[in-house]
Amino acid sequence: MIRLNEILDKVRGYSPDADLEVIKQAYVFSAMVHQGQVRLSGEPYLSHPLMVAFLLADLNMDVASVATGLLHDTVEDTLTTLDTIEETFGKEITLLVDGVTKISQMSFSTQEERQAENFRKMIIAMTKDIRIILIKLTDRLHNMRTIQFLKSEKREIIAQETLDIYAPLANRLGIGWMKDELEDLTFLVLKPEIYRELLKQVESKRDELKKYSREVMKIIEKELDKNNIKALLQNRIKHLYGIHNKMVVQKISFKEVFDIVAFRVIVKSIKDCYGALGIVHSLWKPVPGRFKDFIAMPKPNMYQSLHTTVIGPKGERIEIQIRTEKMHMISEKGIAAHWRYKESKGKIKQKDQESYDWLKRLYEWQQDVEDPREFIKTVKIDLFPEEVYVFTPKGDVKAFPVGATPIDFAYSVHTDIGNTCSGAKVNGKIVPLKYRLQNGDTVDIVTSKKQKPSKDWLRLVATPKAKQKIKHWFITEQRERSISLGRDILEKEFKKNGINFQKKQKSRHMNEAIEKLKAKNLNDLFSKVGSSKVLVTDVLEIFIPKEEIKDTIDIEAEKLKEVDKRKKLKKTSGVLVRGVDDIMVRYAKCCNPLPGDRIIGFISRGKGLTVHDINCSNLLDFSPERLLEVEWDTGFDEGVYTSKIMVSCENKKGVLGTIATTISEEDANITEVSVNVENDKAMCEFILEIKNLNHLKKVIKSVEKNKDIISVDRIN
Repeated sequence: MIRLNEILDKVRGYSPDADLEVIKQAYVFSAMVHQGQVRLSGEPYLSHPLMVAFLLADLNMDVASVATGLLHDTVEDTLTTLDTIEETFGKEITLLVDGVTKISQMSFSTQEERQAENFRKMIIAMTKDIRIILIKLTDRLHNMRTIQFLKSEKREIIAQETLDIYAPLANRLGIGWMKDELEDLTFLVLKPEIYRELLKQVESKRDELKKYSREVMKIIEKELDKNNIKALLQNRIKHLYGIHNKMVVQKISFKEVFDIVAFRVIVKSIKDCYGALGIVHSLWKPVPGRFKDFIAMPKPNMYQSLHTTVIGPKGERIEIQIRTEKMHMISEKGIAAHWRYKESKGKIKQKDQESYDWLKRLYEWQQDVEDPREFIKTVKIDLFPEEVYVFTPKGDVKAFPVGATPIDFAYSVHTDIGNTCSGAKVNGKIVPLKYRLQNGDTVDIVTSKKQKPSKDWLRLVATPKAKQKIKHWFITEQRERSISLGRDILEKEFKKNGINFQKKQKSRHMNEAIEKLKAKNLNDLFSKVGSSKVLVTDVLEIFIPKEEIKDTIDIEAEKLKEVDKRKKLKKTSGVLVRGVDDIMVRYAKCCNPLPGDRIIGFISRGKGLTVHDINCSNLLDFSPERLLEVEWDTGFDEGVYTSKIMVSCENKKGVLGTIATTISEEDANITEVSVNVENDKAMCEFILEIKNLNHLKKVIKSVEKNKDIISVDRIN
């Protein structure tokens, strides 16, 4: 267990004038309130806050951050209140503690929603003070290091969340070593058999790799000395998750991964960086397209370095990074190396703040998105590490994820520019809106007042901001259309029943209708009628007796009537539809929804209800007026559903049979299989009969355990 003196010595090492009494006081307080508590490992609970504080000191964080590391669980896991923290340690530390405290007092319908809300709170807090996310990351890192003591199901939930959110966040903040360790720890939890097999393969080559590394470094060092360039040379074997990910993406075996070792050259100046690069390229032939200059164009997290891949000794590909000592410190400490606190309030230098505009974007998005799960999805997109850098006509640099288009660029300038984007010039030439931006492009947007967003744009854009603004435009447009349609429908039906619609709009009965049908105002009532959420009969019944209403309502629309009580469909469907008790149900073949997926229904004349996955891209082409709220009948367990999986594996004798046997042992039936073989790899598509989403996950997990399997993915 880490001792307090180790933390104090580390802080004293990088900040001789630090007020260590605050850290000592936080230690005593934490030890007192956590007294008697133990972790699942059997260690005293205090071992956890001590390690979090030590990791923060390792990042050279300020006294308030280190003290918060010791206090971060006191409000959540003890009887301590934020008021007590403020009385004892002041407002600054209280803000930090509150920022990393989970929302344990709030009630959410699902575990997924709880995690999403916790993350939303962290995003809101860290826009006020970036130290919060650094404390949260160190907390998560130590929890992942000791995750083996949790139950397997909880381990997998925490590991997946770490892989989806926290590892990319560490990368965004420039803390590469933390990202690598988090990824490897999650890899071990989520795919233990594949992890151990890959570790075994790497260990078998370790001595060979060490010998080869010494040889390469000796050659580089000799040439640098000849040119009077002083440098520190390092090498490392890439982390296991990175190797595995490369194997999956490129569909290659471990034997085909050549650049397992990465080399680093640390020099004194930027001039020496480029000098060292020239020397490396004179020694070995560079691989085309593999050179990246992050010195001239730093990453958004302020990372700077030269990256090149060359064909080294024995024809092996080797990756080399060249940077200065200051750049190396930033690559190790990330944002913590840049942060400067003024008056102990966590304020940021303006140039550093401008480099972290993405934090502001996250804050803005969380305000626009009501569903926390949708927010998580948005954040995941923004955390993708691969980016391209393009220029505005004025020469300013903008960063976008790989795959971004001129539409993304337009929305990054202004929402109105995006909504009216009719074309673009890239490097002076007209390009289609589907053009994928490339590094170094100069982009100029062409607008037109007649232009409006298209649903196809949602398939073209890559940035969360663009997606959100396009969706918002359609929501607004659809609402306006629904209001107009609802008003026309009501006016028509009122006239048929001998009621003056214009006079009744401001009547007591209309106010009663608005209140009874749970509309916010008259326009909201029109919108509900126009989108079939409320029927005309619901409104008319408030004005005239039900038996006197002329039967002019479409029978099929009547089935969409909203009622408070949910009724079951026929027992063969397994789906509940609000207000419907007899309708034909089928499942969309485009997305093959399974019980456990979030779903929505689409109703069409003569074909009944088609159930789609809520994320099915085909929904973009459907009229929103005919979409219907549905859910799985949890009491129904007799259904059999179709699902597809793609298995990438080694092309070896007996592998296909083994996969088929594994699927059968998990009580799933194979109805169809197709195999495509390239070199020594096989891509096998299986169409299965599955009970539900959990059943499919169990099948996938069992198939993944085979050592010859590269990846298993659901297709929908």
